[in-house]
Amino acid sequence: MDLRLPAPRGLLRRPRRLLAAGAAVVVLAGAGTWTVAAASDATPKVHRTDRIMAMNGVRIDTSYFTSGPSGSRHPAVLLAHGFGGTKDDVRGQAEDLAGDGYTVLTWSARGFGRSTGKIGLNDPKGEVADVSRLIDWLAKQPQVQLDRAGDPRVGVAGASYGGAISLLAAGYDHRVDAIAPSITYWNLADALFPNGVFKKLWAGIFVNSGGGCDKFEPQLCQMYERVAESGRPDAQAEQLLEARSPQAVASRIKVPTLLTQGQTDSLFPLGQADAAAKAIRANGAPVDVDWIAGGHDGGDLEASRVQSRVRAWFDRYLKDDKATDTGPAFRVTRTGGVDSTDGAAQLRGASDDTYPGLESGRKSVALTGGQQTFDNPAGSDPPAVSALPGLGGAGGLAQLSSLGVGVSLDFPGQYARFESAPVSRGLRITGSPTATVHITSTSDDAVLFAKVYDVGPGGGTPVLPSQLVTPIRVQGAKSGKDVTITLPAIDHEIEQGHRLRLVLASTDLGYASPTAPAKYTVSLKGDLTVPTAPGVTTAAAALPSWVWWLPLTGALIALALLLTSRRRTTTAPPPDPELAEVPLQITDLSKRYARSTDRYAVRDLSFRVEKGQVLGLLGPNGAGKTTTLRMLMGLIKPDDGEIRVFGHAIRPGAPVLSRVGAFVEGAGFLPHLSGRENLELYWQATGRPPEDAHMEEALEIAGLGDALARAVRTYSQGMRQRLAIAQAMLGLPDLLILDEPTNGLDPPQIREMRGVMIRYAAAGRTVIVSSHLLAEVEQSCTHLVVMDRGRLVQAGPVSEIVGSGDTLLVGLATDIPDPLVEKVAALPDVDSATRTDGGLLVRLAATPPRGAAATAADLLMELVRLEVPVSSLGPHRRLEDAFLTLIGGSA
Repeated sequence: MDLRLPAPRGLLRRPRRLLAAGAAVVVLAGAGTWTVAAASDATPKVHRTDRIMAMNGVRIDTSYFTSGPSGSRHPAVLLAHGFGGTKDDVRGQAEDLAGDGYTVLTWSARGFGRSTGKIGLNDPKGEVADVSRLIDWLAKQPQVQLDRAGDPRVGVAGASYGGAISLLAAGYDHRVDAIAPSITYWNLADALFPNGVFKKLWAGIFVNSGGGCDKFEPQLCQMYERVAESGRPDAQAEQLLEARSPQAVASRIKVPTLLTQGQTDSLFPLGQADAAAKAIRANGAPVDVDWIAGGHDGGDLEASRVQSRVRAWFDRYLKDDKATDTGPAFRVTRTGGVDSTDGAAQLRGASDDTYPGLESGRKSVALTGGQQTFDNPAGSDPPAVSALPGLGGAGGLAQLSSLGVGVSLDFPGQYARFESAPVSRGLRITGSPTATVHITSTSDDAVLFAKVYDVGPGGGTPVLPSQLVTPIRVQGAKSGKDVTITLPAIDHEIEQGHRLRLVLASTDLGYASPTAPAKYTVSLKGDLTVPTAPGVTTAAAALPSWVWWLPLTGALIALALLLTSRRRTTTAPPPDPELAEVPLQITDLSKRYARSTDRYAVRDLSFRVEKGQVLGLLGPNGAGKTTTLRMLMGLIKPDDGEIRVFGHAIRPGAPVLSRVGAFVEGAGFLPHLSGRENLELYWQATGRPPEDAHMEEALEIAGLGDALARAVRTYSQGMRQRLAIAQAMLGLPDLLILDEPTNGLDPPQIREMRGVMIRYAAAGRTVIVSSHLLAEVEQSCTHLVVMDRGRLVQAGPVSEIVGSGDTLLVGLATDIPDPLVEKVAALPDVDSATRTDGGLLVRLAATPPRGAAATAADLLMELVRLEVPVSSLGPHRRLEDAFLTLIGGSA
């Protein structure tokens, strides 16, 4: 029977989307049916009908979307929601699919929204059976295309919990014709109990997202409480979850499958999609695999691109449109850099005509490090920190990773580490690294956590790709065992000069491990092997025309400057001996706009820069920064005031400009020449002696290593940027000017660029950097000059402008009572904790009682112990606050 509902309140949940499309919503009297008007006459209207269907002893809340003329039939799509959500979460996608010629049915799964029943985690007799009843209903609708009586042409799609039901529906109901599961599991037992280790934080989030243990089927609730109390999954628990997993019906899933899986996902990592792809392909079905940037731990879920690909998949296999391009057999999203104006990651795709799996193109990487013994502390406390469930998104892991120590934390005495030599050339890891180690324990049951770090030159902050670890349970460890570890699948580039570090830790915040104290002893039994997937290629961007003409233009400009300097040096003011050791002195500098007598790009600007400083030049668009830099480099003349570099007045072609190096808006390189050949050609164009280039010293600071011998066309964006900086450093100029040096770089490359600037200034030279990335300026610069509307707003040391102390912003999922705020403020490493919009501002103690300065990771562990509902944790952007205050929000 169908029970029709009146208009739900949730209708206005997404008004902006409807209005943006020029749509209007009209209630048809008493029918429970909605009509969504199309944005144009060419797009069919979408009709939605809400129903509650009684089936299998429960009531399921549904919405049915149709379009097109009456009497026409279309393929159907069942669209499932994620865990903790409802049918409303997929309404936008349903409307889009309906507008593209599909009939779409969405529903709230058992225990969610208005649907009744207990949560069964996709129980074959519960949620999976419900899907079959929904297919029965679709087969009776006049708008649905039929393959035969009772058999509609139907596809199923969904993410996470909804992705699993897509796979299970295909395994249990032969009428399903195509599926598109996303960021989901193949084996739920393996996802929550990997290698026999309980993933306690994610399991707890599952239960809380479902509304508590009582909302689940009794046997699931009992299983969770039993495992949570013991800290160890038993055979009964594993069997219960395996029976509700797609793997249980692997041999019966024989339909075209588009698998989308997240790279930043410690809940359902890439290995889950790999297992699904292998099994379904073995059944003879077409399978494409797409690794997106985000996942359950946050990041970009690429919703628009993924939904377009799902639509193409269904066009091909439900509408039988053989001309549809469904995309490559394998695609992976890679970060192509960072937009310097807003810090957003720029994504690009790499692909292969075949799915490479997780073991393709293996290479051996030798590791060093002898036998090591470390502790499993009593109570598994303090725990190491890797992935942080619930802290995803823009305010979570992304901000934590930008802190100096990164989000990962391993406690001394609680891990062993083995390290490679610096890699001689860039190494792209695509898949699961493996390593074999020998493990001995003073206890019979040992649990360890394996991870591979990317370590920059000079032992910089280690980066844990995607924050992923592999837990290992070793039984019978007293007698010692050789264990081959399959590490998490990743797609990550190890840049030239970086090292790989294999770490085995005794604890991890996200997992349950033995609470009894023990000692573990670990030694290597071979090399680390890493998959490189050589067939996966990234489409190269077309080289802009300036790559070819800019070097020649630069040589002509250099020649022109040389000639003009010979004509004009006689008119330059005499040098000021009192400023002979001052890199830069700007006094009352002004520059009017062209053809204007009273509008100024720069007005009455004065500041001074000393040796050894890294000065950040900040200001909103139109502040006059670029004009100031152009005057400083002698490219344009000021109307009033003067600029002196080491006491010499700046004029076009002034000889003192030979002591100035500049990087402005990138550099042009000949792609077929090597990096070294490009630099030599540039230096020759300056007309200065080769020995004055100090080539080797500049290259050592830039850290390019052996890459100099390779053609520039093979360089990554980060390497091109460092080559451009090296070009600016040729001759080791006493004053180095960098305009947006981190534009187009990813976070690890930004950290390395920071090191380049600091190393350059360490020898007493001076760096001026203009950048939009305020957090990066705060970490890189010693002094600041803030401009607004052409005038100086403030100048001085960073610490004076932004204030002292170390303040973190803690985002809260829900409000917390005052006593809990007081507990946070009373922590030994905390000076104060105060409420702010959406969270707490926590100021860490400058000299904490335990001696060492506290970090964000330390605070995070304390907050977790206090059961503070943390949704994000990151630095309080003090420079941004100071900057906006100084300029009055005009940015």
